Order: sequence, then C-alpha cells, then structure tokens
Amino acid sequence: MHGILFDLDGVFYVGDRIIPGALETLAWVREQAIPHLFLTNTSSRPRRALVQKLDRLGIPIQEEQLLTPAVAALDWIKRHTGGKVALFVAEATRSEFIALDILDEGVTGPVDAVVIGDLGEAWDFKTLNRAFHLLMQQPPPALIALGMTRYWRAPDGLRLDSAPFVVALQHASGVAPAVLGKPARGFFQAALEKLGCDAPDTFMLGDDIRGDIGGAQEAGIKGILVRTGKFQPEDLSLGIHPAAVLPSIAELPAWWETQGP
Repeated sequence: MHGILFDLDGVFYVGDRIIPGALETLAWVREQAIPHLFLTNTSSRPRRALVQKLDRLGIPIQEEQLLTPAVAALDWIKRHTGGKVALFVAEATRSEFIALDILDEGVTGPVDAVVIGDLGEAWDFKTLNRAFHLLMQQPPPALIALGMTRYWRAPDGLRLDSAPFVVALQHASGVAPAVLGKPARGFFQAALEKLGCDAPDTFMLGDDIRGDIGGAQEAGIKGILVRTGKFQPEDLSLGIHPAAVLPSIAELPAWWETQGP
C-alpha cells in the first residue's frame, strides 16, 4: 500500500487562500483510500488551532491525522529529560506543553530543556540572549528545535522561521539541537509509524526543497515538489532531485495515475 505525507502551508493554502484544486485532490485521495497524513513545521499555533483553521478552509481532519513538532517535542521531553523547560514559542503554542514544568518568563533558570519555535516578530536581542544564557548553564540543557524551517511565505512575502535562531544559539552556545520536525529523519520516521507504510512506498508532497523533499529522501521517502508556496525556480539547482515536480497539488491525481506507483 502506497501512502502520502502532505505538507500544509504552501501546498493546500497560503495564508487563508486555498490553492486551486487542493480540495479536489484531497477528495480524490480519500476516494482512492490512499493512506495519508499531514505534516507541518508550524510552531506558531497549537495543533488544535491548526485543525480549526483547516476546517474553516474546507479541510476537515482529526487531530490524530496531523503531526506537529510541538507534539513530537512533548513526547521527546517526557522520554529524555523531564525537569523544568524554558519555552521560546508563540503564546498560543505554550498550551501544547501544559503537562510540563515550565520556567516562568524572566526567570534565569536552571532548566533541563530550551525549546525554540517560531516567535515571529517577538524575537529581539533580549529574548535571544535569555535563551543563550540558559544554554550556557552547566551542565547545558537540551536545545530542542521545533523544526528547522529557514523561512516561509506569508501574505506579504518571505519571512524568517525558527531555524536561523536555532543556528545562532547553537553557534554561540555550542549545544547541538535535537530537531523535532522537518527535515529530521526521526520526525519522518514517526510519521511513517502513524501512517502504517514503509518508507519506499511513501511519497512526501511539499513546497520546501530542503525541509520537505531533502528531509524525506534522507528517510528513504520519495519527494514530490510543488511549485507553490515558498517554491522558487532556483530550488531545482540545489542538487536535490524530487521524484516529480508538479505545478501544484491539483496535478497530483493525474501524475499518480499515469506515472505514480
């Protein structure tokens, strides 16, 4: 049985605008009973809010059908560190970590883990420097990255995501991050387990040549790149070779039936 992993932002929608043909393609996938799962590196809102947004856009799914970095991070922290956690995530996303012992804002530590997500315009020197000071404790806490997305496409253009801030903190502190999101192999392996398909029989469809396609290929999954969302023509010259490059998700059914599995 072949399965599909779907990215969301840039594949099904941009902002609050549905990409033409996306809903029809999802209906086709469901009619064909193709196993599928939705993956996202979005860390600016909790999974519950993402499911609500999808429902408003006409894409009804269950929370269990959506794998997010925050969900993976919560499980990782419970298994590997425990203790007190410092969160550098959007206010709405903090609710995903309510079961943990969270360090109060402005407190200097100590902590067992520092979690970095997409803070958007809330990033400033003071905030970044506080994360740095926490990482410089001895022994150093775990640095947890909610994905390593470099940038994303907002309605007003490209915006920095969390990866540049994670890299800055790693460079300054010397603490290597545990990446819980795309393009980490473990994130894709967790997706395969939920999907119930083997890597060689699975396709990842996304708009990010590195995070979606390169990350999937590292996990043995075939990548399908769409020319929507953050896609840029120069992506095709980076040495990452997708199994297919489609104008958009709307072309997936025709490709699947003629050139797919």
